[in-house]
Amino acid sequence: MSFFKRVLSTLTGIILFCMLCVVGLIIVGVIAGSTSSDTVSIKPNSVLNLKLDFPIKDYAGKIEFKQYTFLNESKKNGLFNIIDAINYAATDDNIKGISIDNNFVDAGITQVKALRGALLKFKESGKFVVAYADVFSQKDYYLSSVADTIYINPAGMMEFKGLYSERLYFKDFQEKSGVKMEVVRLGKYKSAVEPFLSNEMSDNNREQISVYLNALWKDIKQDISVTRNVPVDQLNLIADSLLARTPKLAKSSGLVDKIAYHDEYVNGMKKAIGVEDKETLEMVSILDYSNFASSKIKDYSAKDRIAVIYAQGDIMYGEGDENTIGQGSMNASLKKAREDEKVKAVVLRINSPGGSALASELIWREIELTKKVKPVIVSMGDLAASGGYYIASNAHKIIAEPTTITGSIGVFGMLPNGKQLAENMGINAEQVITNTNAVTYSFFEPLSETQHKYIKEGIIDIYDLFSTRVSDGRNLTREQVEEIAQGRVWTGSDAIKIGLVDELGGLDLALKRAAEAANIETYRINEFPVFEKDLDKMLREFGLVKAKETILEEELGAENYKLLKEIKALTDKKGVQLLFPFSMEIK
Repeated sequence: MSFFKRVLSTLTGIILFCMLCVVGLIIVGVIAGSTSSDTVSIKPNSVLNLKLDFPIKDYAGKIEFKQYTFLNESKKNGLFNIIDAINYAATDDNIKGISIDNNFVDAGITQVKALRGALLKFKESGKFVVAYADVFSQKDYYLSSVADTIYINPAGMMEFKGLYSERLYFKDFQEKSGVKMEVVRLGKYKSAVEPFLSNEMSDNNREQISVYLNALWKDIKQDISVTRNVPVDQLNLIADSLLARTPKLAKSSGLVDKIAYHDEYVNGMKKAIGVEDKETLEMVSILDYSNFASSKIKDYSAKDRIAVIYAQGDIMYGEGDENTIGQGSMNASLKKAREDEKVKAVVLRINSPGGSALASELIWREIELTKKVKPVIVSMGDLAASGGYYIASNAHKIIAEPTTITGSIGVFGMLPNGKQLAENMGINAEQVITNTNAVTYSFFEPLSETQHKYIKEGIIDIYDLFSTRVSDGRNLTREQVEEIAQGRVWTGSDAIKIGLVDELGGLDLALKRAAEAANIETYRINEFPVFEKDLDKMLREFGLVKAKETILEEELGAENYKLLKEIKALTDKKGVQLLFPFSMEIK
C-alpha cells in the first residue's frame, strides 16, 4: 500500500509541477508581451526592416479572457497595422528609409498590392526604399519592385515566369480507397467538388481559371512596368524565356539594379544615411514598429467612430475565431456597432472563399438590420467569393481591388460514402426504420434516388435564395444574375463591369466612402470582432493538438500533409456550401 501511495504522490507532484511551469510560461509571456511595445525606442538614423516572413492576415485579432483579463491581447501584425506603420514612418524623422530584406512574403496577391501602395506613398516623403534577396520569388519581387534600388546576391536566383494554379483530382483515389463523395451541385462553374467527380479539369473550370490568372498577371505586369520602367511586352518576353533566372540575366533585363552581397547592401544604406562604415546600422523590425506606431496614430480627439468588422477565413456555422467566420462573433460585432451611438458607419472587410450557406444567411440578416440604421460599406481583400459574396451583396456599396477574386454565385452539397470501403473490410451496415425516409443519410450506404432528390431540392432553394439576395442587393434582374452566376469567379476589374462591385480600391477608399455616407469628416476606427477565449479549456488541451499536427507533418511530409488537411476540410463541412470553386493557391 505504501508503494502505491508513493507512486500517487510522485504523479501528483509531476502534474502540479507541469501546471506551474505552464502558468509560469504564460505569465512570463504576458510580461514580455506587455512590455515589448513600451521598451521599443526609435533611434535617429534608423531603417525600418520590412521583413514579412510570417502569415499576414488582414486582421491580427483582439482576444479577451473573461476570467483572466491580464491575458487580453490586441495584436498589431495585421496587414493594416503594417500599412499604418509604413504611413507613420513617412512622418517619423528617425526613420530614414525602408529595407525589404530576404522576405519570402507570406501574403495574398491583393495584400501585396496594398503593401506596394503604402510603399509608393512612403517614397513620396523623399525617403528611400531598397530591397535585397538571395532568392526572389515572384511575389517577393512584385513587392520589391517598388524599391529605388534592388539588389540580388551574386549566387542568387529570381523567379519571374508568370502565374499558375494546380488542382488535384481524386476520382480514381476514391475507387481505390472505397470512400466516395456523394455530390450535388448547381452552377456549371461551381468546381469545388469537381475533383471528386472526374480525373481531369473541365473546360468550364479551365476557362475561368485561365481568365482570372491572366487578369491578375496583367495587373502585376502593369504595376512592375511602371515602377521598373520596363514595357509590359518586354516583361512577357522575360517571363516566357526565363530571362531573369540568374542575377546577370535579371540585371540585363532591367529587373534588378545591383548584384552584391548582403554586407554591401547594408553599406549602401549606411552611405545613403551618412553613417560611417564602422558604425552599426540601426534597424527596427516592422513588428516592433507596428506596436510603436499604433500608440501614436490614434486620434483620441475624434468623437465619431467607424466600425471596421473583419470577416476572414472560411464561413463556418458557429462562433468563429481568428481564422474562421462564424455568425456568432460576426453578428455580435454588427449588433454592437449598430447599437453604439458613437459609431456612425460600418465597413465590412471580407477576405473569404465562403462556406456554410446557413451561416452566410444569418450574417446577411444581421447586415440587413444594420444597414437600416447606418451605412454599410464592403471592402474586399484577396477573396470575397461565394458565401463571401453572399454577405457582401447586402451592403450599400462594394469596393474591391482589381486583383480581388469574387463572384462564384453557386451552391453545392457533398457527403462522404464508405460503402465500398466497408465491403472491402468485411463490414455490412443494416438499418431498422419506423418510417420510409427515417434514414436521411448513412456513411455506409449510397444515396438513394429519393435522398438525392430531396438534397437537390434543398440546394435549388438555396441557389434561388442566393440569386435573390444578389438581385435585390445589386439591383439586377434575375436574368442578369443568372448570366454572371453559375458559380463563375471574376476578378475585381471584371466584376465592376458586370455590376458585382461599385468601385476599385482598398480599405482606405471604403473608409472614405463610409465617412461620406455618414456625413462625418474626422473619426476613430473601432475594430471587430473581439474573440473570447477560455483559458481553462486551452490548458486542458495544452500541447495535444500541436503535437498531433507536428507528428503528421513530419511523417507525411509538408505537401502530403497539406493535401490531407485539404481533403479533411472538405469532408468536415456541414450542410449546404457556398464555397470558392477550388483551393486558392497561385504560384
